[in-house]
Amino acid sequence: MASAQGSHIEVTSPVPRELWWELARRDRDVLVTQTPTWLDCLCDAWPLEDVSRHYRFASGAELVVPMVRRRSWPGRLLTEESWPGWGVGGAVVPDGAPDVDQARLVFDDLASRPALRVAVRFSPRGPSVWDASVPEGFASVERTTYLLDLAGGFEEAWTRGFHSSVRQGARRAERSQATFEVDRTGRFVPQFQQLYEESLVRWAEQQHEPLALARWRRLREEPPRLVAAVAERFGADCAIWLASHEGRPAAAIVVLRHGTHAKYWRGAMDRSLAAPVHANHMLHRLAIQDACAAGCLLYDMGDARPGSTLARFKESFGARPVFSPAYYRERLPLTAADRYLREAVKRLIGFRNA
Repeated sequence: MASAQGSHIEVTSPVPRELWWELARRDRDVLVTQTPTWLDCLCDAWPLEDVSRHYRFASGAELVVPMVRRRSWPGRLLTEESWPGWGVGGAVVPDGAPDVDQARLVFDDLASRPALRVAVRFSPRGPSVWDASVPEGFASVERTTYLLDLAGGFEEAWTRGFHSSVRQGARRAERSQATFEVDRTGRFVPQFQQLYEESLVRWAEQQHEPLALARWRRLREEPPRLVAAVAERFGADCAIWLASHEGRPAAAIVVLRHGTHAKYWRGAMDRSLAAPVHANHMLHRLAIQDACAAGCLLYDMGDARPGSTLARFKESFGARPVFSPAYYRERLPLTAADRYLREAVKRLIGFRNA
C-alpha cells in the first residue's frame, strides 16, 4: 500500500477492499462497474492490476476512484484508466458530492501520475461538479448511456415506458413455442458464447468488416474468459437470461446487479431463431420485471451512438440518453493516433456503422 500526504489531501493506493466496500455501501448511486468485484473481473480477463485511489480531504470527506493499469509495463509507458474502455468507473462518493475544490484536487492528482495516459469516466448519474472542475490538459470523449428509471415499478415501466411495439412483441413471445429461462450460476455461459460468435458473424457482415478482423478486434477488446469471470465473481448477482426455440439457443442477455442498480451488460442472438419469436423483447421484459421485484431503481442499458439502431432499440423500452463523457490526459497523442488508424482501416475496408 502506497500513501502520499500533503496539506490538503491524503491518497492511498491501492484501496483496501474493506474500505472500498464500506464507502460503496454509503453511496446510494454506486454502479455495478464501480465495485471491487468488477475490477477483479477485469484483472481476470486482462493482465491488469489494481491501482485504485482513495482520497481523504482535510475536512474528513473521502472518496474512491477505481483504476487499473497493465502489469509489468514500465511506469511511464502505462495507461491508468477508470475505465473508459470497460464501462463507467469514476468516483465512489459516500455521503454526498465533493465540492469543486475537492474535485479539482482529484484531477490534479490524476494529472500528476507518471503514466502516458490517465483516463476516467464518471457515472452518468454523478454530480456535475466533475464537469465543472476539469482542468486544462484534460480532453474529453463523448459517450451516451441509456438509463431506464424504475422508481415507479414494473407496471409504470410497462405501460408508460415500453413502446407499444415492445409490449406487442413480448406478448407474441409469450404465445410462441419459445422457452425463457434464467440462471445465476454460470450454467448458461457456453450458450451465451455460442450466440455471441453467431452475432459476431452477423455484425461483421452488417459493417462490411472481414470476419478475421472482427474476431481479432473482439478478442482484443473482450476476451471470451471475461464472461465466465463475471458469472463466477458476481455469482447470484449475474443473471443470464436465455431464450430457446426449436431446442436451440436463440438469444441471451447478461444482467448484473448491485444495490438498486441493474445493468444490461451483454446480449447476443441467432437472428433466424430470435426474430420470429421476439425473443429480445421478452428477455428484457423479464429482466426489467425481475429488477423491479428486487428493488432496483435503475436499469442501465449501456452505451449506444445516438440515432443508431441500437440506440432506438434501447429507447423503445423507455431508456433515456444521458451524456457521460470520459476525460483523459496524455503525454503523447495516443487517442488521436488510435482514432486516425481506426478511421484509415474503416475507409480501406468500406466499414459501415450499424
